[in-house]
Amino acid sequence: MSKHLDTIKQGIEAYCAENFNFEFNPENPVIRLHEPTFSHEEVFAATQQMLSTYVTMGKQVRTFEEQYAEKFGHKYAVTNNSGSSANLLAVSLLSNPKTENHLKPGDEVIVPALSWSTTVWPIIQHGLVPVFVDCDPKTFNMTAKHIEEAITPKTRAIKLVHVYGNPCDMEEIMAVAKKHNLFVIEDSCESMGAKFKNQYVGSFGDIGTLSFFFSHHITTLEGGICTTNSFEMAENLRILRAHGWSREADEKQKYIDMYPDIDPRFIFVNLGYNLRITEVQAVIGQQQLVKFDSIVSKRRENVDTYKKLLSEYEDIFDFQHATRESEPTWFGCNFILKENVNFGLKDITSFIQSNKIETRPIIAGNMAKHPALTMFQHKLVGDMTNANRIMARGFSLGCHQAVTEAGCEYVANVIKTFIKNNYVSAHKNTAETVA
Repeated sequence: MSKHLDTIKQGIEAYCAENFNFEFNPENPVIRLHEPTFSHEEVFAATQQMLSTYVTMGKQVRTFEEQYAEKFGHKYAVTNNSGSSANLLAVSLLSNPKTENHLKPGDEVIVPALSWSTTVWPIIQHGLVPVFVDCDPKTFNMTAKHIEEAITPKTRAIKLVHVYGNPCDMEEIMAVAKKHNLFVIEDSCESMGAKFKNQYVGSFGDIGTLSFFFSHHITTLEGGICTTNSFEMAENLRILRAHGWSREADEKQKYIDMYPDIDPRFIFVNLGYNLRITEVQAVIGQQQLVKFDSIVSKRRENVDTYKKLLSEYEDIFDFQHATRESEPTWFGCNFILKENVNFGLKDITSFIQSNKIETRPIIAGNMAKHPALTMFQHKLVGDMTNANRIMARGFSLGCHQAVTEAGCEYVANVIKTFIKNNYVSAHKNTAETVA
């Protein structure tokens, strides 16, 4: 390392030591939905990469992909510029003529109503029909039973969501997929590192999609990744990711030999996008992978602490429950107001937010209820009771690595204060009437 780089590194370390303290501060209590997971290591790695002038997708990106695949048990991983782009690539690949028995316009794809916009939009963008199903009231996930009830002769795929870091029951879902010969996309954007039966999410289906957005478990600022155990799918994901050219394909020589009269740098063998990640983002991701386990451990610890501190309010709140034989990597701590409480969602969330604690809806609630869906063909199977309830009565709080035990206690005390001042139980009303 040159003396200039060493000076820069020392300066970054000193700056971050002075300014990068995002842990809960009792003197100025604030609980945000997320705080930065990166520090001087990532800032220096990004700076060093910038100074090298090698910034567009190259060797560092491939290194990051290989490191990610090895850590989370995938054969192949293909980065892209967002979790939403990962979803787009996944649907595009399964709709592409290069994929055997590929999806065609009019085919139906079963999706959970409790989901996110870009879980659904790529389905519509490819002329496919999203078929919305409800979720389990405890795990918040779609189940094999929901899927079975939605299958028709037009059903060709399942696009599931592991909700808020909680894995779906992949044993049952994959059995249904195998029985009906359905493609499976695992939208794991909220659930990096979660396991079902000791296997990482994103490795059960044909393709997994994950996100490195700033507020997710680890970050490359913006970014996403597709995972697959199929070499052919990985090759075609790389081609679709960048213009449809063969330049980043592992078997690029095959195309050079097939088309000797075309400049080997610009052989377009399929349609494509430009969804590339940068070398700068890749080196940030490499540093983040080192921190992943400690970050997730803290998330699990904080959700456990929230539930313990608020366990006395089981007559007021329902919580999200872990799927059987799973290891969640909680994206947030979720609360559902029970129907018998005498206050509304806005009442409690407004009070919580007035005490500098950020809240948010759980994903987007029932996506089928959003106005954009009125413009596009879709189907509903069932009455969406649970997704509607989560949308109308649910909220989420941050459980990230910067929320200390004192932070959890602060949140719990704010909620307890609201309940003490506002909640009148049905039992108390009855007792007062009798008296």
